[in-house]
Order: sequence, then structure tokens, then C-alpha cells
Amino acid sequence: MSNVKVDTRKKIAIDAIKNIFGTPKGEDGVNLFVEHHLEEIEKSYWKKHLNSDSPEPQSILDILVLDSHWGDDEEEIENFDFTLPEDATNYMICVNFNDDGQVEEITMES
Repeated sequence: MSNVKVDTRKKIAIDAIKNIFGTPKGEDGVNLFVEHHLEEIEKSYWKKHLNSDSPEPQSILDILVLDSHWGDDEEEIENFDFTLPEDATNYMICVNFNDDGQVEEITMES
């Protein structure tokens, strides 16, 4: 898959993550990811990455990095995994696309 397609899907995935944050759909995935890491990660990490030792929960989503992406073949990348910078966690926010290129599911996995 070309870098343009990867970049486009990455943007769609991040937008979808941000859109479900704070909603019932995000409860067991995105919301839990943010809440867990706000409690568990040292304040110095947040200060380094977000210039605050107690950042706004939504701002954590702004620093997500793409860890990996894959699919059944090179032309059909369906799964994108995002995490925090510098290997701060083993947890991922996983975004799955359907055959039509729409976000089908967003989950948290480790």
C-alpha cells in the first residue's frame, strides 16, 4: 500500500479515536486507555511530551504514534495499532477497517 494510502488511513483512524473518546462507544477502549495511562505513567513523562504533569485527558490522544499496520496483503491494510511514544506502555489502541475502508472497530489491546 502506498504511503499516501497509509497516511490517509492513519488520519482517518486517529480522527475516529478522537471522536469516540468520552463516549459510551469508547468506554472499554479509548477511554480506558487514557484513564489507565493518566494514573499509571509518571508525571515527568507527561511533562516531557505534553508540557504538563497532569495533562487534559484528550491531549493524550494528540501524541499517539503508529506502532504497526497490516492486512491480508500489501494492498489491503486493515489494522492500525497506536500507542504512546518511547515504548511507555504495552497497550495499544487498535483500529480495524472494513472492506469499504470505513472504521469497523476500535479496541484496546496489550
